[in-house]
Amino acid sequence: MMRPLRALLLGMMLAFAPGLALHAQPVGDATPLQFADSAEEARFRALTAELRCVMCQNQSLADSNAQIAQDMRREVLALMHQGKSDAEVKQFLVDRYGEFVLYRPTVSSHTWLLWFGPGVVLLGGAALLAWIVRRRAAATPARQDGDEGEQEW
Repeated sequence: MMRPLRALLLGMMLAFAPGLALHAQPVGDATPLQFADSAEEARFRALTAELRCVMCQNQSLADSNAQIAQDMRREVLALMHQGKSDAEVKQFLVDRYGEFVLYRPTVSSHTWLLWFGPGVVLLGGAALLAWIVRRRAAATPARQDGDEGEQEW
């Protein structure tokens, strides 16, 4: 009887081990970012506001508290210290994470749906609404002059 119980306990421990390992990950470098001057800090803030956190998805790199966002901010600052332009920094991150990292991706054949899809859906909805209204207006019988005071329940 003890042997199956031990096997069950061992199985449960192994099942929960990956979850425990996730909580035991070391925290990244907590030292604050060092800027050469206020112009570099302003450029950094503007650049990180235009980039998306790949984990949070709806937060900018500047706003996210995720560990990957901290690492990406350090990478952006390191690239800036290497003398890279904003376009080169963005291209580096696009090469690494894909165009999703940009809040305003470039208009190309594989992003047409992203750029024009909402407008097409809106126009399609307006056309459908107009069609339904016209169809219902044509289907209702015209009122006759004698029926003004009477309603049929």
